[in-house]
Amino acid sequence: MRAIGIILAGGNSKRMRELSNKRAISAMPVAGSFRSIDFTLSNMTNSQIRTVAVLTQYNSRSLNLHLNSSKWWDFGRKQGGLYVFNPTITPESSDWYRGTADALYQNLSFLKSSHEPYVVLAAGDGIYKLDYNKVLEYHIEKKADITVVCKKMPEGEDITRFGCVKINDDGRIVDFEEKPMVSDANTISCGIYVIRRRHLIELIEKCAEEDRYDFVTDVLVRYKNLKRIYAYKIEDYWSNIASVESYYKTNMDFLKKEVRDYFKADPQIYTKAEDLPPAKYNPGAAVKNSLVASGCIINGVVENSLLFKDVYIGNNTVIKNSIVLNNVYIGDNTVIENCIVESRDVIRANSTYIGSPDNIRVVVEKNDRYMV
Repeated sequence: MRAIGIILAGGNSKRMRELSNKRAISAMPVAGSFRSIDFTLSNMTNSQIRTVAVLTQYNSRSLNLHLNSSKWWDFGRKQGGLYVFNPTITPESSDWYRGTADALYQNLSFLKSSHEPYVVLAAGDGIYKLDYNKVLEYHIEKKADITVVCKKMPEGEDITRFGCVKINDDGRIVDFEEKPMVSDANTISCGIYVIRRRHLIELIEKCAEEDRYDFVTDVLVRYKNLKRIYAYKIEDYWSNIASVESYYKTNMDFLKKEVRDYFKADPQIYTKAEDLPPAKYNPGAAVKNSLVASGCIINGVVENSLLFKDVYIGNNTVIKNSIVLNNVYIGDNTVIENCIVESRDVIRANSTYIGSPDNIRVVVEKNDRYMV
């Protein structure tokens, strides 16, 4: 593909509550064995994009560890490859990334030294499959300055955390509101953009001259009537996990056979592999409609839940409608329902944690595992 990829993975969201206290949103575990960024990286490599840069900042250690080898996504090559850029003190700048446009500006040398004519910009917190070649073909066909991947949301969906767009009959975006309090539009931006590389450099340099830092507000919204900005609509599964509610719903979607089959089908989603034994179900274990990852040991009851890697479930313990992240020990006679249990937690025996479908509870415990 005649494009380089840039993944914006440095942001934080207070809507994630305790879940983002120790990791970037792009490093959030998804569907038992993946990380959020795996979906965008896999889309890049499946679209034959050979050079990809990941721009990280907030709580980036977990994400950097996940990306420490590029071979899992087939970027271990002599030409191109996977690059991870953190904010760096230079003679020109000593600031953190102040926004998405500023993050691009501080890594402008990467854009200038590349040779591909186009750039695919994508957020690292989207769960979807997409052939970026089709977006590029649409971009060229429409002679667009910028193409924004969009999706029509169901009625009643909360769209206040997205950019909302209005589109004319030709597919051109005629209005763009970023995170409106109220909107009569139900088509949202998915945070995926295609733009010519030289044009992106010009826009980012213009933003820097005017002390503007955000790509959406200071480029898309500002130039909506001056540039030819088109919408490429996707109809397949797409979700954003940047809130506790959406993170919970997205993971629960993977309990549906049609969603699992969609992501299992070619082209596949790739992730970093870990050497763990298969899950073990001891006498007394009962598992129904759940995803259980490698390394788990189950002695109790698990229903409509996701257990990520290396989770221990004690005797007479009941887990329902919940997500248990990596490396969690849950003691005997415990009840957990409508919860997200943070990774590396130790839940003492005889504990009870119950949330509700409308108010998912985030469980964070730091007990000493060896004293349980």
